[in-house]
Amino acid sequence: MGQIMLISFFILMFLGLPLYLSLLSTALIGIASLGDWSLIRVLAQQFYGGMDVFSLMAIPFFILTGILMNRAGLTDRLMDFSRLLVGSVRGGLGYVNVVAGIILAVVNGSAAADASALGSILIPAMVKDGFSPSYAAGLTASSSLIGPIIPPSIFMIIYASMTNTSIGGLFAAGILPGFVLGGAFMAMNYVYSKKHHMPVLDAKTVRAQAGEIVRKSASALLAPVIIIGGIITGVVTPTESGALACAYCLFAGLFFTRELTMRALGESLYETVRLTSSIFLIMGAATVIGWLLKWDQVPQRFAIFLTQSGVVKSPLVLMLVLSAIIFPIGMFMEEVSTLTLLTPIFFPLAVKAGVDPLHFGIVMTLNVTIALITPPMGACNYIVAAVGKVKLSDVFIHIWPFIGVSMLALLVIILFPPLSTFIPRLLGL
Repeated sequence: MGQIMLISFFILMFLGLPLYLSLLSTALIGIASLGDWSLIRVLAQQFYGGMDVFSLMAIPFFILTGILMNRAGLTDRLMDFSRLLVGSVRGGLGYVNVVAGIILAVVNGSAAADASALGSILIPAMVKDGFSPSYAAGLTASSSLIGPIIPPSIFMIIYASMTNTSIGGLFAAGILPGFVLGGAFMAMNYVYSKKHHMPVLDAKTVRAQAGEIVRKSASALLAPVIIIGGIITGVVTPTESGALACAYCLFAGLFFTRELTMRALGESLYETVRLTSSIFLIMGAATVIGWLLKWDQVPQRFAIFLTQSGVVKSPLVLMLVLSAIIFPIGMFMEEVSTLTLLTPIFFPLAVKAGVDPLHFGIVMTLNVTIALITPPMGACNYIVAAVGKVKLSDVFIHIWPFIGVSMLALLVIILFPPLSTFIPRLLGL
């Protein structure tokens, strides 16, 4: 049955059927192949059950926070602050791109939102300073990958809801890996800037305005403090933290920056509903597939196969094998679907092999996140190509070095579990 469902899913997807409909249709094909039509009665229950999870309520709040940050002009202030920090060295705008990606990651947890915000501002600026359009787009798409790793993270919330893992622990576990990923992209930018003799930016003007930049960016920098500080200290839940961040961004946009209008607020709410609905529909449909596969004992058979091959006995080998499986799947499947489908299958194997659930959550999240820049499905490639006015074909051709750097960062995180577990253990999470 598993093979029939897999083939059916890809056929339906390539025919252009919406993703959640492709998943639901695949489930119906799976039921037909089993010949047990009584399972259809459970399908609707599983579909709505996949969306009816309390921890998932945090997702719309974090999405709205990111959109309000953009609409209220807070993102622009974060960009200026990033330029003040790292904009005065050779290839400075490349470093600004990565640092801005790190700062934005602490706000919304969405790579797509970060790619849109970064791309619209930094790609034209980088091209003007001498960077090639394809490199600027590739670095912007890659910097946006930090969004789902450094907390808060929509992917981590989904993973936690499926595995009963602490969301606060996962958020704390993502801090160091996020900086590892950011450091890898900075190293890549250093090599590129030195090889192509990128100019050193004149930072006198920026430094002359340092006081003004810090004053204006203070209101924007308070949002990450609200989100991360509240969650890690345990004062608020992730959902409450997202709601507080939304309220703060609304207040800041209306009274601090005064750039948020009622029309922009309405458009922000509409965009939040649209994005949240798409995520929840995919999650519900993917839950149906996961339930059907478990009913047919596909995960158990897969676990037996790996156990007999000796893979499960070694945590390191298991993590490498699972990453090798996720990478090609992520090239052709939407990320939420990949995470929702594979987590119930892979998580028990990881626990059985002795892998820390927090460490596995970070590895799983990063694997799925890298898929955001892998052709042909990589969503961030399409976003940066559109907002940066770069040919999509050029982005696809030149994105592979960035994928390679991301995979090296993933390997480092797999080889050194304390990168994921040190902070949570320090905080007692």
